[in-house]
Amino acid sequence: MTRIAVTGDDAVAEAAKSVNPDVVAAYPITPQTIIVERFADFVADGEVDTEFVTVESEHSAMSACVGASSAGARVFTSSASAGLMLMYEIIFVAASSRTPIVMAIANRAISGPINIHGELTDQMLFRDSGWVSMFSEDNQEAHDQTIMAFKIGEHPNVLLPVGVGLDGFIISHAIEGIEPVSREVTQKFLGGERKAALKLDTTKPLSIGLLHLQDYYMEARAQVRDAHERSRKVILEVFNEWEKLTGRKYKPVESYKMDDAEYAFLTMGSTAGNARTAVDDLRAKGEKVGLIKIRVYRPFFGDDVTELCKNLKGLITIERSHNFGGPGGILSSDIKSALFNKRLSPLLAEYTIGLGGRDTLIKDYYSIYNRSKEAFNTGKSLPLFWWGVRE
Repeated sequence: MTRIAVTGDDAVAEAAKSVNPDVVAAYPITPQTIIVERFADFVADGEVDTEFVTVESEHSAMSACVGASSAGARVFTSSASAGLMLMYEIIFVAASSRTPIVMAIANRAISGPINIHGELTDQMLFRDSGWVSMFSEDNQEAHDQTIMAFKIGEHPNVLLPVGVGLDGFIISHAIEGIEPVSREVTQKFLGGERKAALKLDTTKPLSIGLLHLQDYYMEARAQVRDAHERSRKVILEVFNEWEKLTGRKYKPVESYKMDDAEYAFLTMGSTAGNARTAVDDLRAKGEKVGLIKIRVYRPFFGDDVTELCKNLKGLITIERSHNFGGPGGILSSDIKSALFNKRLSPLLAEYTIGLGGRDTLIKDYYSIYNRSKEAFNTGKSLPLFWWGVRE
């Protein structure tokens, strides 16, 4: 594979190019605009066979995606922040209609106040919609996960839409080296054209998106629930196949230097990069600390998390999202539920960092670790703390 230097948005666009989807319907919004802008170049230059649908809003974009996917097309889109909020109604429709759309999300703060920079709250807010939801640490992961998302979502045991997150500007606009996957390799990996198990066909009449009242609504929702449970096995199979194809290994929950760890950072997305560097530096000073990174957020692989936490004295959750009035962070609330179900009770310290793109430097991780360990040594957990806020 030839190594190229591209932004995260370009890396996603290159991935979509190798997939050569039948339909892309999208509306521009910072910081994802480059994805569809670059893909529009591929369409104009004849490098893909895609029908690019220009629409008047994100609501219309997702509606067009649902219609195209229902007709059997392989469909891609992208959005961010307020764009996702405008799509919100149809995001739920996409899942309940079992349309395996793939959407790249350049994660961004949600107004107000107005802010165009990175945080994960936008994608976290549709965690209960029925979408499979993944997050990327860097440009290569954003590229690879975009391709894998099609195989996961289109699997006949899944048939769910998939969102792939990349932190706004931190990944979307930063240039890194990646090894893009060629069209030929991608098509072989995906098995050619989409084989739609559910699609509109005039020769075999089928209704999609019907009204469900009290008599059938719960059963329809239960089908999405069951598909999520089945997706766990499919995700693992796709990740394993990708490793054989590219040599790049992915897991729903990844660990770093956890074998003898007494303490651990737990995070998701680009924040894992600085956390990993902090772990290396703290290890060099004799601290037994490791890193747990959540890659697949929905479905939540709670058993994988608890297995890594079973011998910990203390767990430090760090997330770039907010949860007003809740019992902790969005991600850490899931973590606490998983620990409780396994009757595990490591001491916890919860942190919200980097909202609106604010920098959280490696030295901040040292301070977060020292503050947390000091509390752990006295047998105390620490409630959710917004790191770096000027009081």
